[in-house]
Amino acid sequence: MKLVIVTGMSGAGKSTAMKMMEDIGYFCVDNLPVSFFEKFVELFSGAKMTQSNVAIGMDVRSGQDLDELKGVLDSMEEGHISYDILFLDASDAVLVKRYKETRRNHPLAKGERVDKGIEKEREKIDFLKKRADYIIDTSNLLTRELKTELEKAAEEMYEKYVPEDTR
Repeated sequence: MKLVIVTGMSGAGKSTAMKMMEDIGYFCVDNLPVSFFEKFVELFSGAKMTQSNVAIGMDVRSGQDLDELKGVLDSMEEGHISYDILFLDASDAVLVKRYKETRRNHPLAKGERVDKGIEKEREKIDFLKKRADYIIDTSNLLTRELKTELEKAAEEMYEKYVPEDTR
């Protein structure tokens, strides 16, 4: 099983990326609660399924449980369960602009300005960015350019997991 955790800043394009991952052959689960994460990986890796590529979307909407993800990732590494982290980012100015365009509230703003929510989010998910195998800055990317970047990352992940003599 090839497992990819798709994460990043709210407004950076995670939902779009998850749809694209599905289009290139990944089984995608978005916003899986952290408490279900290990069990899901265990069940999925043990199942005889035709789908061997899995992408799990995780972000700050996981709330306090997001802090538990550090331990889950450490546990997976100790159990020799391979995964990649794909982190989507964008500049603060672009994120603020995207929130204003969609008129949505930032999940951590709680009545404050959007930039305050973005600041809190950067602090909360910094550990994921530091562990990321792939970081894509979507600040200046068109949707088709994001797709190209995702395809490149997927190809690199494929080469990493599939022995050269079996390709």
